[in-house]
Amino acid sequence: MKSLTLFVARNVYKSCYVFILSRKLCSDGSFDSDFYCSDEPLRRMWNGPSFGSVFDETHDNCGGHGSGSGARFNAREGFFESGREDARRILKVLEQDGPGFDAKAAISEMQVRVSGFLVREVLKGILKNINYANKTRCAKLGYKFFVWSGQQESYKHTTNAYHLIMKICAECEEFKAMWRLVDEMTEKGYPTTARTFNILICTCGETGLARKIVERFIKSKTFNYRPFKHSYNAILHTLLSVNQYKLIEWVYQQMLADGFSPDILTYNILMYAKFKLGKLDQFHRLLDEMGRCGFSPDFHTYNILLHVLGKGDKPLAALNLLNHMKEVGLNPGVLHFTTLIDGLSRAGNLDACKYFFDEMIKNGCVPDVVCYTVIIKGYFVAGELEKAQEKFDEMIAKGHLPNVFTYNSMIRGYCMAGKFEKACAILKEMEARGCNPNFVVYSTLVSHLRRAGKLSEAREVISSMLEKGRYVHLVSKIKRYRRC
Repeated sequence: MKSLTLFVARNVYKSCYVFILSRKLCSDGSFDSDFYCSDEPLRRMWNGPSFGSVFDETHDNCGGHGSGSGARFNAREGFFESGREDARRILKVLEQDGPGFDAKAAISEMQVRVSGFLVREVLKGILKNINYANKTRCAKLGYKFFVWSGQQESYKHTTNAYHLIMKICAECEEFKAMWRLVDEMTEKGYPTTARTFNILICTCGETGLARKIVERFIKSKTFNYRPFKHSYNAILHTLLSVNQYKLIEWVYQQMLADGFSPDILTYNILMYAKFKLGKLDQFHRLLDEMGRCGFSPDFHTYNILLHVLGKGDKPLAALNLLNHMKEVGLNPGVLHFTTLIDGLSRAGNLDACKYFFDEMIKNGCVPDVVCYTVIIKGYFVAGELEKAQEKFDEMIAKGHLPNVFTYNSMIRGYCMAGKFEKACAILKEMEARGCNPNFVVYSTLVSHLRRAGKLSEAREVISSMLEKGRYVHLVSKIKRYRRC
């Protein structure tokens, strides 16, 4: 009961403490939407050079060409363009690899300049082309090029290069090869970073195996954990990205046993994990402990609390919390309001959603495409098709282009209402606007059409997808869907 004294004055906000202690808030902690709100800033809160690339490494040592004068800039651009062209040529040679053709010898004859940039471009090209039918071949070609490039003079593989070939092995389900690369990295003195850990933890499916990976990294002496306070936070942060909430609890206990004290990032991750696991009592004990240890709530702490209050359908308590944020000098942003609206829409309180949507605008926050998508989905779930369409039209009128998640919410909403012609029209509109449907969009439409007995329409959607060359390797998953 003491935990929220960090956020609100006791004599004004005491009533809201009782609300968020309710077990009903944790009856279903899962996110069933196409995107998340409350945990997104936690996943992306570090943008430093050592961790900003945990999910997408796009930089590397490209030969030491830095920016400067116009001449240097032109030289740098020329270097990159030359590297891209060489990468395209190498990929074409690799495609010819097979009996009677030595791809390594052919690449050597090209006499290209091997650099970190070139290696990255080739490996990225292979990674992008992996599908179910060619995964074994892609793994072999990727490894063949990786070995060849590592043997060239004046070039040494970077950690990023190892991560890319590991990712290729993971995508191709060559797990033993992936682990051999990890061992090779360690033997050669390369630091195992948060990116290394992320690739491995995302690859393993079973919790038991995940725990072994965590144990290995905890004991590792070469784990590069910057910019985190210690390696435990890097591990906790990565586990959050793959929804390993139970493993987060275990790692936290190991961290305490090793004598490390938590900081605000640790508390935020652990509190969110407790909430997702339905352990609200422990959630509040941690919140109270955080205050006793002298840590003030930050941007992410408030966002988590608004998520809890929203899903618990506690608009008054949420309003009080937003007001308190202003009092302590932290003005709520679009993400805070979006998180709250998302939770309230899941609780079915659309009146409160509209109130906070309007309140957000009054506070000078401009709703973005994610915010609009959240409220559109809420209206569809409630059967308010006209209001959902109105918000969709308003979003476009305000200059916000719908993204693939917005369109999927629209298509799913109209399918749930039995408006299949409208749903198919939305798909065509989506494509006409240049927003390429992802696999979820296609599978959503096909599965609803089949449930409604509209088998010919479902086949037309699949045929259209195949004609455009999209997700050909995944079509078998759609065809396996059973008619309900």
